[in-house]
Amino acid sequence: MAEKSIVWTETAAKQRRDILRYWTIRNRSTLYAEKLIKLINKQLIIIEKHPESFKETEFPNTRESAIGHFSIYYRISDNKLIIMAFWDNRQSPKKLLDSLASL
Repeated sequence: MAEKSIVWTETAAKQRRDILRYWTIRNRSTLYAEKLIKLINKQLIIIEKHPESFKETEFPNTRESAIGHFSIYYRISDNKLIIMAFWDNRQSPKKLLDSLASL
């Protein structure tokens, strides 16, 4: 299977930045944010190798891959994995629904 390129939507990239910024400010350190970046990158490698292994969602062609308290929502195209959302699962699910529905 050919490797797919990973593309972050503006929404997903902003969500990731906001989450990393929140934890950096809250902890007054970048250590947790750096750890989270490594976890995200490891998970993306797994998703890239086995994109159809993760749970389908109620949104068309969208799958979810959980990383502890966080989830990556993505779509599979012929040559790309499109990251639709990066979500902290402790937030209101309605906010996620609104976010994904607008994409």
